[in-house]
Amino acid sequence: MALRKSTKAFGAGIAAAAMAATAFVAPAQAVSDTASAAGTGHRATQRAMDDAVASGIPGITAQARDGHGVWKAASGVGDLTTGAPRGKNDKFRVGSITKSFVATVLLQMEAEGRIDLDDTVERRLPGVVRGNGNDGRKIRVRQLLNHTSGLFDYLADEEYLKKYTFEGYLKHRYDTVSPMKHVRLALSHKPMFEPGEKHSYSNTNYVLAGLIIEKVGGRTYEEEVRDRIIGPLGLKNTSNPGNSVHLPRPSSRGYAKLFESAPDRIDDITEMNGSQGWADGDIISTAGDLNRFYSALLRGKLLPPKQLKAMKTTVSAPESPGMSYGLGLTRLKTSCGTTLWGHGGGMVGWLSMALSTADGRHQLAFNYNAGWGQESILKIVDAEFCDTP
Repeated sequence: MALRKSTKAFGAGIAAAAMAATAFVAPAQAVSDTASAAGTGHRATQRAMDDAVASGIPGITAQARDGHGVWKAASGVGDLTTGAPRGKNDKFRVGSITKSFVATVLLQMEAEGRIDLDDTVERRLPGVVRGNGNDGRKIRVRQLLNHTSGLFDYLADEEYLKKYTFEGYLKHRYDTVSPMKHVRLALSHKPMFEPGEKHSYSNTNYVLAGLIIEKVGGRTYEEEVRDRIIGPLGLKNTSNPGNSVHLPRPSSRGYAKLFESAPDRIDDITEMNGSQGWADGDIISTAGDLNRFYSALLRGKLLPPKQLKAMKTTVSAPESPGMSYGLGLTRLKTSCGTTLWGHGGGMVGWLSMALSTADGRHQLAFNYNAGWGQESILKIVDAEFCDTP
């Protein structure tokens, strides 16, 4: 799930500033999972993290992987009440990074001949996308994955925002919300444009993608992700929460500013029903597991060349200058001209990013335990991929 503030793109803000995608033109150099020695070149990143904390972010956890090994770092606190520091191995809600997992599953299914991404949504979900000018007969599965469907983003609905992300969050955080509730809410709005006309980030697309996975596979979306990605890659710290409201340990507390009338008020929002994110943003993971996932994906360990090429075929994202979006992946350039691929995401109380250079030799993933401060995210990225030690 990528959050929005009122009708403005808050989550697309993180999804735009953080989303990034994959391109491994050569195998990545083997990297040990042990921490690299001090002084191997991440001091600028640590300073940028410390600066973000000094500006008001409670805490940040991060991991970088390069030719020197693995660098784990943290800054700030993980619990504002006790003052406990942010952990280097924290688990957190990754938000829209989930979309990379979902797109990978559908591309695997295409490689197996079980689905064609140019199938219509109507063929795979008969009668589901209808009404108010919305027509699944005109929308391709591919257009869901690259956000060119034109479907309204359920998170842009003002009443839903008030109930589940702002003033009503503390009251409704434990509610179970079905995927079809999100779909019906989106379809109560007219489409934003004709399918394929342009790009507009919509979480509704990935709720439908999750439903298609279940229809094609005959199993839950969570089972497909677990058996196709989490298990084979040994991502022991990655999970789908289902209806659970808890974060598995080790983890820190998450914080949000929920009330426009009290902009300085900070609430602990750590507990929430995982169903409120689902296939558009429910996964819980760590910086280390995210780096391992994108490394495997970009090196062709999860997809054949044809599907990986399709995943990296991007469309312009006008709301995010300098970025373009593929199938569950985003490409961006740093201030120094380095091309990065990966994804980012926001949940109530969490902002995350996972990125890699095109050759796969240098990766970075990190998380804020705060729902604000996205303006400092790209500074950390630039520090890691542009600045000298």
